[in-house]
Formats: sequence, structure tokens, C-alpha cells
Amino acid sequence: MNWLRKFMTGRYGVDKLSNTLIIISLILFVTNMFARVEFLYTIGLVILFYSYFRILSKNISKRYQENMKFLNATKPIREKANKLKRRVKSLKTHKYYKCPECNQELRVPKGKGKVNIKCPNCKHKFVRRT
Repeated sequence: MNWLRKFMTGRYGVDKLSNTLIIISLILFVTNMFARVEFLYTIGLVILFYSYFRILSKNISKRYQENMKFLNATKPIREKANKLKRRVKSLKTHKYYKCPECNQELRVPKGKGKVNIKCPNCKHKFVRRT
């Protein structure tokens, strides 16, 4: 294990972009198993080699910039996925409403009957059943 640590010293390593590239290549390999399209296999190999090139690269600043561009480009998708994940997690305990005035999403505890809700954004008050 010590030889691996020595080998990876000064190299970029694994980040979100390389993880995503590896997952995409695996999806392409599995799809190729069922579809039998050599083109998918070839693209999967190219993506896999590129991800390992990034992991083993010694040009750390360039790989960091690539990863930051990737993270900035995928930020809206990741934020929506995280929001959906949080919402699904709290579906048993909370109910979600939108303010009729400003469309702000509000979270209200379930099982409280009729509740007066005050929007923290526009201060509009409305009543909903939870």
C-alpha cells in the first residue's frame, strides 16, 4: 500500500469529474453488452482512459480548472437533485406549499390540521390544511 502512496504523490487524484467519467464509461460498457454496438464500447474506452489520465496527471492546476468548469456547469442540476432528495426525505413529516403571492416554497409540519402560514419572503398570510 505504501508503494501506491508514493506513486500518487504529486499526482492530481480523483475528483467529481473523473468519478462522473468513470460512471459514464461503465454505463456505456453495460449498454454495449445488451445493444452490441462497438461504437459505444470504443467511446467508453476513450472516456475511461481520459479519466485515468486525469487521475494520474501531474498538471494539478489544469485538472483543477477542468473540475471547476465541470462543477460550475453542473451546479443547477446538482442543486435540483439535492433539493429533490431533501424533499423526498421529509415527505413523511412535512408538507410543501407555495406562497400565492411570491411563489416561495414553504415547508409546513404534517398533522397539525389547519395552519396559518406566513411567508417569510413577502409576509403574506394564508391558511392551509396539513
